[in-house]
Amino acid sequence: MRKPILSLGLILTLGCVFGHHFAVAAPPDSLVYALKSTVVKIRVVLPDGRYGVGSGVVVAKDQVVTNCHVIANAYAINIIKFGESHRATSLKADWEHDLCIAGFDGLDTTVATLGESTNLQYEQSVFTISFPNNSPRPLTTYGAVKALYPMDDSVIIRSSNDFRLGASGGAMFSDDGKLVGIITLKSPGRNAFYYNMPVEWIKNLLKQPEISLNTKGESPFWDAPEEKRPYFMRVIQPYQTQDWATLKKLSTEWVLAEPSTSEAINYLAIAEYNLKETKNAEQHFTQLYAQNKHHSSALLYLGMIAAESGNKDEAIKTATLLDQLDKDAAMQLNEKLGIKTSGDCSVSQC
Repeated sequence: MRKPILSLGLILTLGCVFGHHFAVAAPPDSLVYALKSTVVKIRVVLPDGRYGVGSGVVVAKDQVVTNCHVIANAYAINIIKFGESHRATSLKADWEHDLCIAGFDGLDTTVATLGESTNLQYEQSVFTISFPNNSPRPLTTYGAVKALYPMDDSVIIRSSNDFRLGASGGAMFSDDGKLVGIITLKSPGRNAFYYNMPVEWIKNLLKQPEISLNTKGESPFWDAPEEKRPYFMRVIQPYQTQDWATLKKLSTEWVLAEPSTSEAINYLAIAEYNLKETKNAEQHFTQLYAQNKHHSSALLYLGMIAAESGNKDEAIKTATLLDQLDKDAAMQLNEKLGIKTSGDCSVSQC
């Protein structure tokens, strides 16, 4: 990748009780290994003679998708596969969504099967394959979907799969081996948020006409001035810095602009909870959980509110539900309740 990624500001106990909403085992090694052949390393030559690297995914015969910010304004675009270098001969670009498809002649490699990003659910397990830090071979990370942000007839995918420089343009797969997203950008800080572009935009781009390889690139949506960026990006800084008043202001605007977007309600409720507007927060978290039973953040805060109000039994029941979704969140609630955990089940329940 030629420039830094964007700067932005209960499996614990229910494995013993009810079973899981989502399987937590990693996909078969044979599947992951086979899918590595669909991911390529991209190397670009810049006008000043420097080189840059990124990742890409073969999405059709001789067609490789990557992020536009990986290849924009490059003098030459090459991919390296099986030790051989291939130079791009054509280009399709969706600059706004930061997705570009480079065409190659005689690229004989496996084509990824395109899935559906809009069918993803919160806490569903996903894995990524890419070439971070200019790795000589593709590397895999495992994680889960943490949030979905509606945008332009699809959804931006936030997941717990971390990535490093060079991973941009890499693949996100569901556990059945279908491509559901493209690694794209992250927020700053130790607790970074990781965002992936949806596969629906790739499907649309495949139908678009080719443009000249030397077409000047345009800025993506995430590189717009702060006030023009999507709300899901704008709320991150006040959330991370615990500026709850600003978070409430922005999330209130977000709810008004996108009343059906669940994350707008989530951030508003988080702000209300931390501003001690507990009744409003509880109402919004209850609304959110009613809409999405896989929303671990809503369930965590409902458990916290129950614990703080002295309703320990309700908080314990909530922790039990949370165990099905998010182990870390379940541990956080159990700690507040003073329940120690051991192995895969809480001490009080195994």
